[in-house]
This record gives sequence, C-alpha cells and structure tokens, in this order.
Amino acid sequence: MSTELLHDLLDRTADTRPDAPAAGDGTVEFTYRQVRADSLRLAGWLRGQGVRRGDRVLVALPADATLPALLYAVARAGAVFVVLRTPAPEVALAHVLDDAEPGLVLTDDPVLTGLSRARGVPVRGAAETRRAAAIGGAPAGPAPLAVDPVCLIYTSGSTGMPKAVVSTHAQVTFAVRAIQSELRYRPDDVVHVLLPPSFDYGLYQIFLSTVAGARLRLGDPGDTGGRLLATLVESGATVLPCVPSLAINLLRLLGRAGAPRPPLRLLTNTGAAMPPEVLAGLRRLLPGLAVQLMFGLTECKRAAIMPPDADLRRPGACGRALPGTEIFTVDAEGRRQPPGVRGELVVRGPHVMAGYWRRPELTAQRFRRAHGLFPQLHTGDHGHVDADGYVHFAGRRDDVYKEKGTRVSATEVEAAAYRVDGVDAAGVLPPADGRDGATLFVVAALTPADVLRRLREQLDEMKVPARCVVLPDLPLTGNGKVDRRALARLAGEHNG
Repeated sequence: MSTELLHDLLDRTADTRPDAPAAGDGTVEFTYRQVRADSLRLAGWLRGQGVRRGDRVLVALPADATLPALLYAVARAGAVFVVLRTPAPEVALAHVLDDAEPGLVLTDDPVLTGLSRARGVPVRGAAETRRAAAIGGAPAGPAPLAVDPVCLIYTSGSTGMPKAVVSTHAQVTFAVRAIQSELRYRPDDVVHVLLPPSFDYGLYQIFLSTVAGARLRLGDPGDTGGRLLATLVESGATVLPCVPSLAINLLRLLGRAGAPRPPLRLLTNTGAAMPPEVLAGLRRLLPGLAVQLMFGLTECKRAAIMPPDADLRRPGACGRALPGTEIFTVDAEGRRQPPGVRGELVVRGPHVMAGYWRRPELTAQRFRRAHGLFPQLHTGDHGHVDADGYVHFAGRRDDVYKEKGTRVSATEVEAAAYRVDGVDAAGVLPPADGRDGATLFVVAALTPADVLRRLREQLDEMKVPARCVVLPDLPLTGNGKVDRRALARLAGEHNG
C-alpha cells in the first residue's frame, strides 16, 4: 500500500516547479512555492486553534486562491477536511455539524456560524484564515499515516439526509495518480474549475492540477451563466471539467455571432450523461477540442475513463477501469457475470474508499470484502462491461423503472429526448407516489404533445413517458445535475 500523503503531492511539485503559477481566482494568483509556504503556515495556525490529528475541520469558504493551501494544511495537521457549499438549508447544515462533529468551522455563512456556536464549536472566517496563511506558525505534532482519513465528502442519496464517504490519504493519492495517468493534464494547462469543491469532481481538480504542475483557475459560481465564455477566454482555459448543464450553456454562448473562442483542448464529463448532440456542437465550434467521458461515484472517486474522443468510436460506453483496478457485473445473488452480461456494476481497487462515516450497516451493504485485501464497491448502478473492458452504463438503481410494463431507465429516455430537434435540456422523473408513468421535463420551443410525438421517433412506444412538461429552465443541484427532488415538487404542482 502507498505511504504517500495528500500534501506530498504539493511538496513534490513545489520542489520541481516552485515558481510556476499554481492557483488563482481572477484577482490573485500564487506560485507552487507560495502555496506550499501558505500551507505550512496554515497547518501551524490550525494546530494553534486546537485542531489535532483525526479532528474534522469543516470548510465552507469561497473557492478562492487560498483554498488549495488550506486543504493541504488540514492534511498536514493530520486532520480531516469536510468541504461544504453554502448557503444551504439549515436542517442540512445542522445534520452535518451533528454528524461530523468538527473541531473547527471555517465560514462566513451566518446560519452555519450560528448553528456552530450554539453547539460550542469555534468558528473562524475567511479574513482570519487568509491572514493566517501569511503569518501562521510552523506545524507541530505527529504526522498522519497514509491509512488515516483526510477527507469526508457528503453525498446525497435519493432519500434521507446526506451521508459522508470517508477517504484516506492513500485512497485519495492513488485515485489522483490513476486519473492523471488517463487524463494527462499538462504543466502548460490552465484547468478552469466552475464546479463547487463540495462536489468531488470539483475538489479533485485541485489535486490533479497539483500533480500535473498545471495552473488552477478557481471560478465563481456566477460565472456559469452569461459570463461563462468571457471568463474562459480571459483565463486562457485549456481544460474544462464539465457537467451537462455547463456544456449546454457553453454551446449556446459559442453559437452567438462573433463569439470568441477559448483555447480549450480538453473537456471532461462525469456525474451525469453528456448528450452526444451537445458534444458534437462543441467539437464543431472548437475544432481542437478533445473529450474524455468518465464514470464514477464518490465512493471510489472515479471508476472508468474513456480514451480521448473514444465516444465517437464506441457510442454508449463511458470508459475503461482505471489502471490497477477492475469493474465487472454481478447478478441479483452477487455472482460475477461474464463480459457483455448486464448486472450490477462492481468496482475493485485501492481507490475504493473506506466506507461511510458512522454508517456501519450501509457500509457493510455497499463495501463488501470478497477475496483479497481491498473491499469491492457494489455501486447499485446497472450496465455491462464488454469484452474489451469498456463500461456501458444503463442507469442508476433509482433511475430504473417500468413504463407500461417495460423496464426502462431515465438515462435512456433523457438521451433520446436530447436527440429531439428543439429540445435544449431534459430530465426524467420516474413514476412514484401513485403516478401511473414517468414525467419528462424539457426546456424546448415545442408543445408537450410535439415533444412526445417526436420522442416516439427515438424510442419504443412502450418507453415513452406518460406525460411531458415544458419549463423555462430545469432545476439543478449545486453540482449542476438535474434536481429530481425539485422535479417531484413540480410534478405535484402540475398534477394537482
């Protein structure tokens, strides 16, 4: 097992590329030498705040140029960072505070501040944290081990409050290096991140950029709208980690007369299926753009990655297992299936995380030990792995439902909806709570009847949703995915 610690990634790059630009936010930029120095000072400051090995540090600060140094500092101190997005519902913030029991909260959010102080948890704001990066003390105390936890990532299921995935130094560093071996970020890259660091896809861009010695640009969430293209051009972005809503907006902005062209060379996607029509449009308008589709879960960070532009040769695939890992399917009894046979996707390797924080029953259900040292992750997702090792994702456990007696996945229907000329965005709400069929929500300059009529040209009649609702915009989560809980509320309003 690797003995590499998370902050070792920073220290190695700071040794080899000390004066290279490391992290910026549009107002300030730090070199790798500066990020390391700030990280050391912040680690000492955290110790002075009473943070000890194994303590949780809740980080709910803006994603600015200081954030990478802060996260590496928490790692140096032997503590565990928990990155939260604020504002958030009070009940969700209270749940995380009670569940993680942090020793320190870093935030300016008034609700989180009040909840923390009511529980006797010390709070420090962004200004004090930035000052500590300049004048903090030297770290002291025992160094962490690679098997120690370094990160809790809270992830929501279809029901209930968020649960936290526990990641150790060894698991995170293995995942980072395995992903980098496939994506191959370069030292001359500008990795422009508009995804929140509370989302593991956004968080790991910090570590991937460090390993590559690339320049990280942390963007403001407001830049995902009309300013998106301008900020990409201004930063000189060459790599854009993307979700469908972001890609759809970028394509719309690029389609305007006289729109500038950013120097993007690579677009990656995970978290939700990317409509092929959107990728085709981006490739047409950005001829030098390569695309790498990926499949992953917070519980293993990344499971599979496609080679550059391999989606053009293998439509429907979402990648091959990372080096040093494997993916296969099992049947309902847990028996391993041969290539090409559909079943539940199972992931094995050193990137499978340590389990769920304080959820032993759920951990035992999802993280099972079969043969060998490492647990295997039973994802709850369905698909098959072909003879060449490419994963074909059929749908998440929550997405598979029956329409008119036929088994169908929301992913399949959404992909078909995107093929309908005139549909700009689509999301499917599977039937539940007495609904007699799925509901398709679209953003389109069409009537619901027209959408369903054209959808019948793309899908078997038995798979066409029972109803369609046209919206001006689809509700999205903070991570840019379609918010199905919001769709359920909308369905209630339209059916009421």
